[in-house]
Amino acid sequence: MSSVSCPALFLTAPASGEGKTTITAALARLLTRQGKSVRIFKTGPDYLDPQILEQACGLSVVQLDIWMAGEAWCQHQLYLAAQSADLIIIEGAMGMFDGEPSSADLAARFNIPMAIILDVKGMAQTAAAVAVGLANFRDDIEVAGLIANYCASDRHRQLIEDVLPENLPLIACLNRSEQVALPERHLGLVQAQEVKEELELRLEAGADWLATAGMEKVLAAISAVNFYPSVLAPLQPLLENMTIAVAKDTAFSFIYAANVQLLRDMGAVIVYFSPLYDLAIPEADALWLPGGYPELHSKTLSENRTMLTAINDFYLADKAILAECGGFLYTLTSLENMSGSEYPMAGLITGKGIMRERGGCQGMQTAILPEGEVRAHAHHRSASSGTIAPISYGRRQRHVAPGEPIYRKRGLTASYLHLFFPSNPEAVAALFLSKVGLQAPQEVTL
Repeated sequence: MSSVSCPALFLTAPASGEGKTTITAALARLLTRQGKSVRIFKTGPDYLDPQILEQACGLSVVQLDIWMAGEAWCQHQLYLAAQSADLIIIEGAMGMFDGEPSSADLAARFNIPMAIILDVKGMAQTAAAVAVGLANFRDDIEVAGLIANYCASDRHRQLIEDVLPENLPLIACLNRSEQVALPERHLGLVQAQEVKEELELRLEAGADWLATAGMEKVLAAISAVNFYPSVLAPLQPLLENMTIAVAKDTAFSFIYAANVQLLRDMGAVIVYFSPLYDLAIPEADALWLPGGYPELHSKTLSENRTMLTAINDFYLADKAILAECGGFLYTLTSLENMSGSEYPMAGLITGKGIMRERGGCQGMQTAILPEGEVRAHAHHRSASSGTIAPISYGRRQRHVAPGEPIYRKRGLTASYLHLFFPSNPEAVAALFLSKVGLQAPQEVTL
């Protein structure tokens, strides 16, 4: 089986908050500025980091997760990227070995060398010990070197570098820079579209930041990797001549690029609209209300009564509607935001959404749907109460307790779960094609 060779590097860390996204975005912008085509992938079911990284490199950023998407699908995405990219960068999630599968599992499966990003403030030689421990924890991964972030001085750098073994070089040493820090809020980074101009300044500053630090050793660590094609079942045109309206604005933006691409590959026409500002849904056969931050825009959403009426008319026409997380909150009777103010929502199903300052739910689950099982992910800081009885619950990846409830009424399917469509294209097509009518399906056996 013929392969395609492309330079690649996997950026990882011992934990969240070490600076992975900042450095990945800055490196992508620096190389893009030099005229290189940089393809970035993000490990795990993340929505916000890919928005930042997409602006940094100017190309679509796809999430890679072996459990959520399958090895064959991940392999295919890397193979496609390798055919046109000058460089592939993968940003890890959480810590290097966290999760099942972990960032290290993904790197090992596709033989991609890793660089460890480590926040070294408050330590010196110990930073080397941490890096050596990570690099030698498993023998199936290749670690190209250490990137020391938040390094205070040349002396600080030397203390770390002097005790690193020859096979684990210090490939970059970065000082602290407030000009490149990325803005955050609950659930993660601030959406790129909300701070586009400010983000552009930070990306440019980040590229300058890395250029000043000298990137020769980092570039030398990016070695060529052979990427192989995989055998995937050909997609059938199950959604041919069908139009799917997708909510997309600052309230609803948690949309996997891979999900949209799959719908298009199955023949669907995608049209976007804004529940915040538009007065009508585009002419469509089905509706997708993805996740996002409706709690930050609850007053505006509630006051757009014309759109709420359009949503209700669509629902009463018994057309298929998929509502995920923030989209699910939008379909409830009301939503209470973090300040305690409560606003009416679409009211397609009874129930109240309540935002919480702390706590919440996150993790991988399988959505058990009448159409089939679809891999999914939950990540929210809200709770719902007073809802209708669910037709099923998500099945957690590693825990026997029931996962997120899944609701079905008329043509509406609603849940906190974010579905990853490529995990079961046929089930997703059936979901958007369904005209359930007035009778709810029989409850799914767990």
